[in-house]
Amino acid sequence: MLHLAQVQNNESVGGTKLQLLARQNSENSWAIINPESIPLPNANSLSEGLLVLVDLSETQEVLDIQSAKDWVLDFVQKYLAHGITPSFLEEEAARSEQWRQDLTLQSQDLTRQRAEMEARRENIQTLESELIPERQQLEEQEAQFKAREEKLIQQQQQLEEQEAKLKAKEEELIQQHQQLEEKEAKLKANANLE
Repeated sequence: MLHLAQVQNNESVGGTKLQLLARQNSENSWAIINPESIPLPNANSLSEGLLVLVDLSETQEVLDIQSAKDWVLDFVQKYLAHGITPSFLEEEAARSEQWRQDLTLQSQDLTRQRAEMEARRENIQTLESELIPERQQLEEQEAQFKAREEKLIQQQQQLEEQEAKLKAKEEELIQQHQQLEEKEAKLKANANLE
């Protein structure tokens, strides 16, 4: 695991030790730790106070060590050269948190709207299923009315035919009556002549 450390003289044994100052948690995340010293054998070439990056095993064994100069310069270039201050980062974090909360509220609102729409769709489906028998019943009634209407039309046609026949018979009776009257008149005329 990568640590930021400072080289110190170890006066008790006449050698060098590393005071661990910070630990890398992820690629862009570091944490300050309680200063902890580990011995560094065979490090005569490192000067007192030098900041180094040291890679440690789980048993605190030094796997690799290098000057922290390039790392510090890269840090300054990325963050401090653009005016990124701790307060700016706090403001950005607060803004990000506000966005996260807004997005959460929007997501909850969308979920609520989706649930309402689903409930409405279920209500519509229920109403449709309830209306199907009523519609079938209305269609049956409409078919019955049409059948009755056709029957009435047929009956009306029959009545009109019977009425026409009655008119024809009436005219025939009128003609027969006229003929009878003519015959009666002739008979009276003949009777008067005698």
